[in-house]
Amino acid sequence: MKIVREPRVYLVGRQHTDADGLERFLTDHGLSWTTDTEVGAETLCETAGRVCYMSFGKGRKTNREYLRHILESAHGSVLEHATWNFIITGVSRSFTHELVRHRAGFGYSQLSQRYVDESTADFVEPDAIAADPELHAIWEESIRQSHAAYCRLVEGLARHYAAEPDPTQRRKLARQAARSVLPNATETKIFVTANARALRHFVESRGHEFADIEIRRVAIALLRILQREAPGLFGDYTIVALPDGTEVARTEYRKV
Repeated sequence: MKIVREPRVYLVGRQHTDADGLERFLTDHGLSWTTDTEVGAETLCETAGRVCYMSFGKGRKTNREYLRHILESAHGSVLEHATWNFIITGVSRSFTHELVRHRAGFGYSQLSQRYVDESTADFVEPDAIAADPELHAIWEESIRQSHAAYCRLVEGLARHYAAEPDPTQRRKLARQAARSVLPNATETKIFVTANARALRHFVESRGHEFADIEIRRVAIALLRILQREAPGLFGDYTIVALPDGTEVARTEYRKV
């Protein structure tokens, strides 16, 4: 049994613009315009904002200036056109129960306990428990008992469904019933797609000091990636260390 204490966030997808399509739009409307960013997400958000007022070539000249005005004026709808894809691992089922409450602007595909054999599962231990030997011993004993029960149930249920001719279906029937004893600490993996506006909301609500520590770590990890990816959209955040060593995210442009 492996104990996991740190989540991992992998950026696996980002947007690119279709320069030819954008140029055809501009030409058809007698416009000439270029932006100074090479980041697809930033280009698309600026384009979306300029379409609202057909302000190509007018007003703020740089992408950074334009996006800063978007943040200042809370014109958040144009941020919904910028999208990224992530794989998050080393997180618990408790974490994903909270994560999937973020619905607008998010899409999810999570590891299935009906199909994946959890007899070799890892488990995520909260820091507060890991730091105390007595509490850690209680937690570890509980995890081991639950995991052992899962393995025995899978064995017994495999015999129960022995008459099922399809081996894949037989395994699925056994695992879907046996998973009922697995704890929320069971490690999982989840594929997440989200737009910039939804991600800002996630960072602000889950990167807050009152958020659960596990989901806060993921929020800060996502923010660090997004600040490298699109500083015009996420550069207004600062990451602040708290006395306990954890971190929070803060910005003056909340609820964009």
